[in-house]
Amino acid sequence: MIYWNIFWAFFVANILGYGGGPSTIPLIQKEVVGRGWLTNQEFNEALAMGNSLPGPIATKMAGYIGFHEGGVFGSFLAVFATVAPSLILMLTLMGILYKYRHSMQVKRMTLYVKPTIAVLLGIMAFRSFQDTYLQIGIGQLLFLGIISYILMEKVKIHPAFVVFGALVYGGLNL
Repeated sequence: MIYWNIFWAFFVANILGYGGGPSTIPLIQKEVVGRGWLTNQEFNEALAMGNSLPGPIATKMAGYIGFHEGGVFGSFLAVFATVAPSLILMLTLMGILYKYRHSMQVKRMTLYVKPTIAVLLGIMAFRSFQDTYLQIGIGQLLFLGIISYILMEKVKIHPAFVVFGALVYGGLNL
């Protein structure tokens, strides 16, 4: 039964997640934390680790969480359930959307989905902010936030290097 639950949790989150990996993360969090597989803290740690590795975030998290709950087969199922909706829908709907790409209904549909994705990401960011604040305190949080902003926006360092630097900083501050 655990394998069905793993498949279904990731399949549902990814079939409803419109806009790629970042928009599915809050849905995955709802499924995973709601089922008691991970706590919010563990989920945030998995998210941070997944962000620090190359490749799509949703598949990395699916592989980790699937392995955590169901071993190697659970990992395979979770990754498959993560990519299957995209594959099926992409092949089916892209033909339809391409055919009607100049239609006002299609243009409005994509415009109306964007605010929903922004709210989902905002809620996830706020929850992550709360958890971080409670664990490392306001001083460390502000330090990392300000340094990250300066490095990415003013110095123009690639975000991957900033994430890696924060990962190293966190590892040294155990």
